[in-house]
Amino acid sequence: MINNTLFLVRHGRTAWNEQGRFQGLTDVPLSPDGRADAEANGRRLARHLATGGALPGDLRLLSSPLARCVETARIIARHLGLPATFVETDDRLAEAGFGHWEGLTTHEVKARFPDERRARKADRWNFAPSGGGSYADLEARMKLFTHSLTAAALPIVVTHSGNLRVMIGMLEGLDQGASMRRAIPHDRVLCWSQGRFAEV
Repeated sequence: MINNTLFLVRHGRTAWNEQGRFQGLTDVPLSPDGRADAEANGRRLARHLATGGALPGDLRLLSSPLARCVETARIIARHLGLPATFVETDDRLAEAGFGHWEGLTTHEVKARFPDERRARKADRWNFAPSGGGSYADLEARMKLFTHSLTAAALPIVVTHSGNLRVMIGMLEGLDQGASMRRAIPHDRVLCWSQGRFAEV
């Protein structure tokens, strides 16, 4: 089930984010600016939770297993007065792989794989690069993940932009196009409560 309240956080920026490169399952660490994103989100969550009276024992801090998310989650944990070991990783929160696109910019993909690029533009939800995954794959994973959440804890979820687009789309009842167009900044915390999202 979906808990009454749920916090969603994108990992902080990496050098590849800043260079416009596809990351997928490549384990790229946070950049200095990315660590600053995570610190800011940790402060936001700490202030919000303190105002609401949440206790550490009420929380679950769930993260993609990729380093950029784990580091973000550990920084958030520190701001909440929790040890790094409090962070739980869940493979369902990993980004969809981009296969042989990983490490390339959009311009490089257009030049090297024009047919794949056109196929993606024609059906972005179901398209998967060679060796990679699709939004449809993410949807299946994120459905399993969200249905595994229980009312026994208040989840803070640290994951990737694609996963968040899918999860937000499911919760808000958006169509595929609207889900994929949703901007997911690195320096924001979204709170799902009482059937709608708001920034923390």
